[in-house]
Amino acid sequence: MSHNFIVAKFGGSSMADYISMQHSADIVLKKPAIRLVVLSASAGVTNQLFLLAEGQCKKKRISILSTIVQMQEAIIQRLIDQKVIRNKINHILSNIQALSKIAEFSKSSELTDELISHGELMSSLLFVEILRERKVAVEWFDVRKVMRTDACFGSAEPKISILRELVQHQLQPLILEALIVTQGFIGREEKGRTTTLGRGGSDYTAAMLGEALNVKRIDIWTDVSGIYTADPRLVPSAQRIDKITVKEAFTMATCGAKILHPATLLPVVRSDMSIFIGSSKQPGAGGTIVCHEIHNLPLFRALALRSHQTLLTLHNVYLSDTFCFFEAVCKLLIRHGIHLDLIMRSEVKLAVTLDTSWSFVMTSNLLNPALLTELTDFCKLEVEENLALVSIIGNKISKLDSSEKKILSLLDLCNIRMVFNSYPQCTLCFLAPIDDAERIIQLLHYKIFE
Repeated sequence: MSHNFIVAKFGGSSMADYISMQHSADIVLKKPAIRLVVLSASAGVTNQLFLLAEGQCKKKRISILSTIVQMQEAIIQRLIDQKVIRNKINHILSNIQALSKIAEFSKSSELTDELISHGELMSSLLFVEILRERKVAVEWFDVRKVMRTDACFGSAEPKISILRELVQHQLQPLILEALIVTQGFIGREEKGRTTTLGRGGSDYTAAMLGEALNVKRIDIWTDVSGIYTADPRLVPSAQRIDKITVKEAFTMATCGAKILHPATLLPVVRSDMSIFIGSSKQPGAGGTIVCHEIHNLPLFRALALRSHQTLLTLHNVYLSDTFCFFEAVCKLLIRHGIHLDLIMRSEVKLAVTLDTSWSFVMTSNLLNPALLTELTDFCKLEVEENLALVSIIGNKISKLDSSEKKILSLLDLCNIRMVFNSYPQCTLCFLAPIDDAERIIQLLHYKIFE
């Protein structure tokens, strides 16, 4: 059964403070088709909670907790009826305090997920109160009742069939009666422990819930009015893309465009949903529609930048069989929980990029001593950090004519570390020192789009 209502997701900037929440409430009230609202934590809260999860001394812990309390209190003080909501928020803050004490002496990925989940719980409770003061029939819903995941803490994967069944039995009947506000980013594994879906996971939550409800559209409200030919903060002259295909958007997200979490597009691919992306600060400014089919696709669509990349170069020194070397390296990296991103191999070496841009895990934690010891048993290892992945995204880029190749010859002037052609039809990716990457993006944008 298909539904004409809309799932609306609001990001951290849209939940940042009382005024931002009111702007988001305006959007919800102007669109009666919105029946389910998915929220991120207020901007900055998740990062503060993650710092607590890393384990802090008492003085630092008190300072971070004070920052979180002040952010919540600044919103509560603007509400008319403060008593009930303050009690709810104080209960959550007490949980955060208790967990942060445990983290000082015993860190774990499970504890980290439990701690950082509280940001979404607080923002959703506060937003419900704001809507109630505006006489909206609204109910708060704990998404963990339906968002069942595996136990991969920090980047948990939803169990699609269980999610769909629970959504249709528990969430769908509620949506027919009232506006429902829930949380993005968080879930629950089979033992009842809280999990998170990784950075940007609220987009993914909205898409998964939309798919389970058979909706036609998801609205994602952020701090930018859509998808641009480059990050407008790096390239002020970047142009908004009014319509883009799911494939192009997925490639952009994979290559570092932060406007969407890459996994968000997977439920869209499996269904006939579209996504609208707009700014909650300027809802009348329009936005970008991500849809399944567009005619006359451009050769060049956009540029993307993915910072915080690490390049591992593994030289085959001890294994004579190239395939055995490649297989051994991949198995070892996967066993240590390292996602294999871009790969380039030759007879004597293997180059792999590590990407932590959608994770809370630092590269230094991934490349732990145990892993490095095992790798050096059968290869010579080089680690190069402070790199960025620059990507030119388009359609059939491999079929460039001479004038278009001349544009790309600009790359000869740049300090390029390595070129990857993993997506030869639609993307050209290359690594460059992070200090040069922004200048490269600006130069390419000027020549390609201006």
